[in-house]
Amino acid sequence: MGQMAHLRNYAFEDCCQVVALAELKQKQAKLVAEHYRIPKVYFSAAEMLAAEKLDGIVASQPFTRHGQLLPELYKAGVPVFTEKPLAGSIEVGEKILEALKASGTWHMGGYHKRSDPASMFARVEIERLKESGELGGLKYVRILMPAGDWVANGFTGLIGTDEPAPALEFDPPASDMDEATFRAYTDFVNYYIHQVNLLRFFLGESYRVTYADPSGVMLAAVSESGVAGVIEMSPYQTTVDWQESALIAFERGWIRVDLPAPLASNRPGTVTMYRDPGDTPPAAIVPQFPWIHAMRQQAINFLRAIRGEIKPLTTATEALEDLRVARAYIRLRHDV
Repeated sequence: MGQMAHLRNYAFEDCCQVVALAELKQKQAKLVAEHYRIPKVYFSAAEMLAAEKLDGIVASQPFTRHGQLLPELYKAGVPVFTEKPLAGSIEVGEKILEALKASGTWHMGGYHKRSDPASMFARVEIERLKESGELGGLKYVRILMPAGDWVANGFTGLIGTDEPAPALEFDPPASDMDEATFRAYTDFVNYYIHQVNLLRFFLGESYRVTYADPSGVMLAAVSESGVAGVIEMSPYQTTVDWQESALIAFERGWIRVDLPAPLASNRPGTVTMYRDPGDTPPAAIVPQFPWIHAMRQQAINFLRAIRGEIKPLTTATEALEDLRVARAYIRLRHDV
């Protein structure tokens, strides 16, 4: 993921220079740096931070190590980007947030679905419709994500070596869960935290979980203003496709967002807008977007936020809220 979802998107942006790479596997580090023409290679983050003056840091690491790594990275005083989720537990996430506040910098989480051109367009249109009221009130948001081919050949060109994985220290498990419950929790946040976050993105406000289907197929929620929301988790599966979608329903129309596989390149999502205001004939509109995929747009958004052109699309505070939502879901589903 560090190479294919992130590094290559920064390496090929004209407005960005990747000046250094930190990687524990020394052979792999040299090969990757040579391929992407990265001038400096370090074999630990500490070495890199001591030697380099950076504008931002992209740290694609296992989220169950974020409590070990992120407080050290924050000390550099520059914006940090990581993959989702914020941490493996709420407790570790709270400590990360404390370290972040003490550092005075900011942290953008890798919720790339927010950066898909289709999602960005839909969010603006949702807020416009909420303000204008032309289609009535927002009534319902439904997110569907069946299991499928999320890679979509996205690891083609991955540079690897036969070096053994180094021994690493991981964060402690959550103190309020036994081993089986904690495993269920980390499995959920690893796979579905994107949808937990995306539901809030389209609702435009926080929400609470009200029901968890015992079979693990459905999560129901209600937003702060009373809008119903649902996340459907793999009610079926596909083998060579990805069929993730979001339906945002108003009283007299709807917006549907269909998202491509996470690692699909040069392919944005699609948006369909259906309007039935009553005084004019119903109509559907399908806007067209440039050939920019979500991971690349996410890199562009992080760079723009570093330059102060936009606010980061996600914050560590919101990422901690996602962990709380996930904990509420596990509590309802497993009664622990």
